[in-house]
Amino acid sequence: MDALFVITILIVVGALAFDFINGFHDTANAIATAVSTKALKPRHAIILAAVMNFLGAMTFTGVAKTITKDIVDPFTLQNGSLVILAALIAAIFWNLLTWYYGIPSSSSHAIIGSIAGAAIAAAGFTSLNYNGFLKILQALILSPILAFVAGYIVYSIFKVIFKNNNLAKTNRSFRTFQIFTAALQAYTHGTNDAQKAMGIITMALIANGFTTSTDIPFWVQFSCAVAMGLGTSVGGWKIIKTVGGKIMKIRPVNGVAADLTGAMIIFGATYIHLPVSTTHVISSSILGVGASHRLKGVKWGTAQRMLITWVITLPISATIAALCYFVLNMIF
Repeated sequence: MDALFVITILIVVGALAFDFINGFHDTANAIATAVSTKALKPRHAIILAAVMNFLGAMTFTGVAKTITKDIVDPFTLQNGSLVILAALIAAIFWNLLTWYYGIPSSSSHAIIGSIAGAAIAAAGFTSLNYNGFLKILQALILSPILAFVAGYIVYSIFKVIFKNNNLAKTNRSFRTFQIFTAALQAYTHGTNDAQKAMGIITMALIANGFTTSTDIPFWVQFSCAVAMGLGTSVGGWKIIKTVGGKIMKIRPVNGVAADLTGAMIIFGATYIHLPVSTTHVISSSILGVGASHRLKGVKWGTAQRMLITWVITLPISATIAALCYFVLNMIF
């Protein structure tokens, strides 16, 4: 069997595995607030998130096209198949490592850093598409800042609107409404995160000569949507515990404000075809809401540990991917 075909199959399987892992690694963030406030039972929340993630993944492909062509040029990438395979191995390794320790790191940072690191190992720094790569980095950096600010503002508005309401009745109403906001956030998560694996598979198809278009084939979109939905159904309980309780004590009104903020930022990024870290956005939304609610109520130590992980993910995943590339290059 042709070695190029075998590598392509390995990339497709690896990308679907990455999407599956992303499902239980990142999607926990989308439902963590609803579970922590008891708006949804964990099992119901996971089923809801799985369905909404699948629907979100089947709706858009703009982010996938950005991943396909804006980090590196798949049409000219040297040893493109090995670069992509190395990137997937590195991103999966980092996702599993951070999941094991319950750290909500970014799958987006991991895969983007891994692609860049493997490409640099294969063809040097000139292999990067700097205009596209910097645009993606700007989105990754600015989105959590916007989420924090928006979360602060949204909850501040809630405080003014509902200041004279009975707290118990307000919480009951918001707990019911949170079912819908959790569904919305899971849907927007699918519109952005599932597309990253779609872009990787399409990149591999181009690099290995199986297609000449950056359009995302339907079978790629559907299989990635299914993989993410299945991964979501497994659930990421360690991440849920961190996001849902270790950042701040979340009440239904806090959860709704954070969900609406996260969904708004993620969908805005999807609309303009930019990949963002849903982990960063959702966690920053919670931090913004918490800071608006009661500054001392935020567990800033947890936030600091999360921030450190966010910062180191890009360079570490890039380094691991470069090492993986060198090993694969010796094998193949």
